[in-house]
Amino acid sequence: MKIKRKSVPVLFVMAFLSPLSAPAVEVTEFEATAHGFPALLDSNGKKLADGDFAQWIDDGRLHVTITYRFERGDRTEEKAVFRQKPELIQEEWLWRELKGGQLVRHFAVDFKIQTATAQKREKDELKNWSEKIDVQAGRTFAGYGFMLAVQNLRPRLLRGEQIELQAVGFSPKPRVVTVQISHAGVDRMKMSDRFLEGDRFVIHPKIGAIASLLVHVPDTLIWLTKPPAEFLRWEGPVAEPKDPIIRVDLVPGAESGPAKPVETTDAR
Repeated sequence: MKIKRKSVPVLFVMAFLSPLSAPAVEVTEFEATAHGFPALLDSNGKKLADGDFAQWIDDGRLHVTITYRFERGDRTEEKAVFRQKPELIQEEWLWRELKGGQLVRHFAVDFKIQTATAQKREKDELKNWSEKIDVQAGRTFAGYGFMLAVQNLRPRLLRGEQIELQAVGFSPKPRVVTVQISHAGVDRMKMSDRFLEGDRFVIHPKIGAIASLLVHVPDTLIWLTKPPAEFLRWEGPVAEPKDPIIRVDLVPGAESGPAKPVETTDAR
């Protein structure tokens, strides 16, 4: 199956670049039209859903839509809108989950009015939350925006920098926490009938001692191919911290193996 450019998951991780730790994200490679078909799997590599990734330019803005369809007809959807000049600026983001045609969860961020909203069905009742958030244009990202930010920050991370970001998560109420992004080495993994290598980046939530006793927020992992840097794999909770850990692979297929460290002396 031919995949044009990248097929990217964007499930739920959102990040806000701290003005004290990083400047606004400069776009070093402009995104254009792309279409791909990533696979959504459980943490052991068992396929759960087929994905459809699409991005295009409209009215000078980058639009991204990602849909995962499960066998029973359930699905998740993610949408985002960005400006790429003079720097990477996210304007919209939403993620929603539907089961049996019924809305189960819906999370969204409107960057222009600096508001994060959430909906979650609990005992047949759809509960709602809304919070004001501190948005800084060019430093604030959600979902696929996080992937774009890491892609453009990749050279700094490979030099050993650890970049702090602020993340908006949902539990299901919108919350803001600090996360630290770092490069953790090069891994080799099996996708379909081939072995691929990529740089592994770790997104680690920095939770206070007291808060950590109340909720555990797992690390999120993302792998990029060697230059030109493109999405390869993503692992983390589906949406909320207590959700199961899942995997999204660039290349769909019958097999998805675990990522294993490889020895490398590349001067990338």
